Amino acid sequence: MRLAAGGHILDFSRRTHIMGILNVTPDSFSDGGLYLDPARAVERALRMAGEGADIIDVGGESTRPGAAAASPEAEIERTLPVIKAIKKRTSVPVSIDTWKAPVARAALDAGADIINDISGMRFDAGMPGLAALYKVPVVLMHIKGTPEDMQKNPRYDALIPEILDYLRGSIRIASDAGVREDRIIIDPGIGFGKTVGHNLEILKNLEAFTGLGKPVLAGPSRKAFIGHVLGGAPPGERLEGTIAAAIIAIMNGASILRVHDVKEVSKAARVADAIKRS
Repeated sequence: MRLAAGGHILDFSRRTHIMGILNVTPDSFSDGGLYLDPARAVERALRMAGEGADIIDVGGESTRPGAAAASPEAEIERTLPVIKAIKKRTSVPVSIDTWKAPVARAALDAGADIINDISGMRFDAGMPGLAALYKVPVVLMHIKGTPEDMQKNPRYDALIPEILDYLRGSIRIASDAGVREDRIIIDPGIGFGKTVGHNLEILKNLEAFTGLGKPVLAGPSRKAFIGHVLGGAPPGERLEGTIAAAIIAIMNGASILRVHDVKEVSKAARVADAIKRS
């Protein structure tokens, strides 16, 4: 599968692509507050690009469990200077991590190339039409509930079928609004309204999502389920677990990995790709 973004062709048939996480927020679960200063954020983006990031994902609102929504104005204030500066310094495609159409519009006008919507275009009715208007790729993610309440005893009768149904619905929403089928990426939403067991089941059965005919994005990076498996390891001590989850995701069909530790995961992905494609 191939995807055009920001003047680049991302060819997922050749290798797994890496999306580097850049949170310009005060309260993200792993790196909140580290990159609030635009200069530091841009420096981090350029470092990730040099380490192998194929996409830089800029987010101005924390979506950690229990997080309250930021205002569109706050998101725009945090992300726009960073996006503009990144686009002046590198050609690596930039995605805007938001579910709010006004934020996405401002980011696209500032040079962003992709919309990464954690709601699968369910939270803001203006998002599908905006994506179609700007003719950009979109990441449609599954979430159960909202970031504020998603981890309050999430329950499923049939985990994988329910996520698949949700993603099929999001694909319909996007395509009905005019988003081209070849501009859609799907994400089963690891950590978004899921227990530890749910996240492990998703990774084990990730290949099921390739049946939707879209590139699959997996985002296990530093997530709480890894900390749980590792006996309570904090986010900063979850690198090895993240790499293990990333390799499993690759072997089970992921086309994109969304990660904090670009250098380390990128190297591991090269080996996994060589084995998978041998």
